[in-house]
Amino acid sequence: MSELDRRLVHASGALLPGAFLAGVVPWPAVQWLLVAGSAVAAALEALRLSGYVSWRIFDRLTREYEQDNPAGYALYVFSWTATVWLFDPPIAVPALLMLALADPASGLLSQSSGLETKQGWVLLATFGICMAIASLLDVPPLAAAAGALA
Repeated sequence: MSELDRRLVHASGALLPGAFLAGVVPWPAVQWLLVAGSAVAAALEALRLSGYVSWRIFDRLTREYEQDNPAGYALYVFSWTATVWLFDPPIAVPALLMLALADPASGLLSQSSGLETKQGWVLLATFGICMAIASLLDVPPLAAAAGALA
């Protein structure tokens, strides 16, 4: 799977907070869907890391350094679950969208450099994307900047 495909899977996570913003999914449903997602991710990771399953999709979606460690998708779901239970929607939803959209954009922007450390312009672009997400959701500028820097 190409890096672009991986980034698109990452960005597809924006569907859940987007459904909440559109009024399609109520907040308690978002919270419990993520609890269920975390349980499934934990079970899949336990099976994958123990060697009981070796599905092709794991090979396609995980990077080489994740072969013997928890995969990024599981950490993504676990962090989202904690966020939706610890914070109210005005804080949680922008945070979820920042991870779902700004992180893969940052990866795409930095992939051509070949460097492990992101260049300054990539960090600024990522900050700008996070600020744009926050401003669209009426997050106060100081709180938006704090979230974008996190």
